[in-house]
Amino acid sequence: MEWAALVTWIVTAGGGLVLLGVWLRHGGMAQAGSRGTIRPAAILTHFALAATGLVLWIIYLAADSDALAWIAFVLLLVVAAIGFGMFAVWLGQRRLPVTAEARVEPAERRFPTPVVGLHGLLAATTLILVFLTAVGIGES
Repeated sequence: MEWAALVTWIVTAGGGLVLLGVWLRHGGMAQAGSRGTIRPAAILTHFALAATGLVLWIIYLAADSDALAWIAFVLLLVVAAIGFGMFAVWLGQRRLPVTAEARVEPAERRFPTPVVGLHGLLAATTLILVFLTAVGIGES
């Protein structure tokens, strides 16, 4: 189960990198003060904590330390909370009509819906697999 968690985590990270790239390419950092957009602090913290957790998970696989598994899980909980917040912003942006008065389209409106959906689904799967591993289910 711990290896399945690694695979889902890596694929989830790949989708996250695609979304981050789209956000950066379309001016996400420049819209820092805009109301109703994904804040740079949120997206960068989400990325940094997810990457840190992935590195800890790889170290866990090498060292088999239960403490590292739990730390990675707690980090994933924080990452998920930030991700849900960003998902809410993205969903709100998708529901707003595009108007001629809008000067700049928020960067997150450019996120490909299938990538957002797959990223969220794989993230939830990773969270469950990491939790199950941390509690000892599926040990060989």
